[in-house]
Amino acid sequence: MKKKMIPVIVAVALIILIVCIAGGKSLLERFAYSKEYRDLNSYFDITNASDVAIDMNHEIIDTKAKMSEGSVYLDYPSVCSLLNSRFYVDEHESLLIMTTSTDVIKHTIGTNSYIMGGEEKSMEAPVTMTNGDTLYINLDYVKLFTNLSYEVFHDPERIVLRTSWGNIKLATIKKNTAVRYQGGYKSDILRDLEKEEVVTILEEMEDWDKVETADGIIGYVEKRYLADITETEEIPVTDYQDEFVAQTRDYKINMSWHAIYATSGNDTFDEVVNGTGTMSIICPTWFTLSDNDGNYRSFASSGYVEKAHSRNMEVWPTVDNFNIEGIKTYEVMSYTSKRDRLVSALMSEALSLGIDGFNLDFELVPTEAVPHYVQFIRELSVACRREGLVLSVDNYPPQGGSNYNLSEQGVFCDYVVIMGYDEHWAGCNEAGSVASIGYVEDGISLVIGQGVPENKIINAIPFYTRLWKTNNGEVTSEALDMATAANFISNNSVPVSWDEVTCQNYGEKEMNGILYQIWLEDAQSIETKLTVMSKYNLAGVASWRLGHEDKSIWSVIDAYVKR
Repeated sequence: MKKKMIPVIVAVALIILIVCIAGGKSLLERFAYSKEYRDLNSYFDITNASDVAIDMNHEIIDTKAKMSEGSVYLDYPSVCSLLNSRFYVDEHESLLIMTTSTDVIKHTIGTNSYIMGGEEKSMEAPVTMTNGDTLYINLDYVKLFTNLSYEVFHDPERIVLRTSWGNIKLATIKKNTAVRYQGGYKSDILRDLEKEEVVTILEEMEDWDKVETADGIIGYVEKRYLADITETEEIPVTDYQDEFVAQTRDYKINMSWHAIYATSGNDTFDEVVNGTGTMSIICPTWFTLSDNDGNYRSFASSGYVEKAHSRNMEVWPTVDNFNIEGIKTYEVMSYTSKRDRLVSALMSEALSLGIDGFNLDFELVPTEAVPHYVQFIRELSVACRREGLVLSVDNYPPQGGSNYNLSEQGVFCDYVVIMGYDEHWAGCNEAGSVASIGYVEDGISLVIGQGVPENKIINAIPFYTRLWKTNNGEVTSEALDMATAANFISNNSVPVSWDEVTCQNYGEKEMNGILYQIWLEDAQSIETKLTVMSKYNLAGVASWRLGHEDKSIWSVIDAYVKR
């Protein structure tokens, strides 16, 4: 019987052994580390042979660079958004332009050369290349004007790009291991790590830490393999330096516009400046674009400048774009040759007249023209800086959300002027103040919030108001100077009281079935505006326009200037 049982026992034992082996193998497979490697082309989302992946500031970004003849190129929009927004492209004349505080560097697209400091320079590889309709810029060229570092790695092609630097944690690998796609031993391997290799810890977790390798791979490593963890401060790249020295004055600005619409208007100089107290800057409206080729009409007078200087006033003539019909700002501003023509002519004018600066007043600039107008501001600022001329630029209050790149103006311009009026204007279908105190303060606050230094901001106040008429539901208005507004109130016995919301004297009266409303600009409203401006410690005040004010206003402005 025993002998008969032996084969059965052996068979059972074999079955148990097989089951144990199978179970053990299953357990081993269940708890064993994956040896599968993830395809790095897939990991970096590289779908084109010329694509170069980017690890930027410890993050793999979606944007791809291009590799050509051993050089790395990044598309123009990405250069502007990620690296340096000051690059400018003139598509009409195939130019890439970089503007510094002292120079306008020009490169003809597709070539190896560029003009800097009046000299032609060149690179071994093309500065730019095109792929379809997309312009790409050589990163080595970008680096000439941008503090960045990058290193190229292969298989697949990728770069480690740095534009910001801070405190990081480094760790040394204890023994050979792997960096994996996700935290967990079953996750695919991205790359093997060797003992003594150094990685950057990006995120600490319980068992696995997120790390970055020196060659731009971001994944996960088991915590137990990380040793000698130390915090260190990254060394920033500071090779590129450009100092913008503003030609601001060491006194509070008191500036006003003198509206001149013919050469004969210059003869009113003495009339409009008498009694203006501490007014230190006068802006005659001399220059206006006259065609779409960068030419202008001029009412300039050297005798006017001499008179102003004899009264210790600086002259910053206004250059505008709206006094002659048919002017298309985009057509003028989007061609480098036309901007150059305008800048060159204005500089010649300045030297001939002996003026002290310029005041730019470009209005209703269409959205598509704004980048080109901003480039004009940059280029004009370089020319002005070389000749010691002040550049001030007029801007709408930015409550509407759109503006002419105020932050860039705050760098290139000497003064940014807020035209703090026309809250309600001629075309409004709602009666209201030209410049309520809330509107004025919001404008100032928003401009400061966009990075313009307070000592560069001049806030302009109105020497006019609007008389509103509502007749059978139709709302119309007319602009009145201070004297005419006061006469209307007096002649029609319009009751007036102080409005705490607008901080203006408000009057209304119904006459012959028409409702008349007026928010007055007077000494009391102007003083309130100047008090707010003092609160923000602005560079000074401007006023539109000479001849529309009650002369008593100047004592109020003088008190502000002398604070």
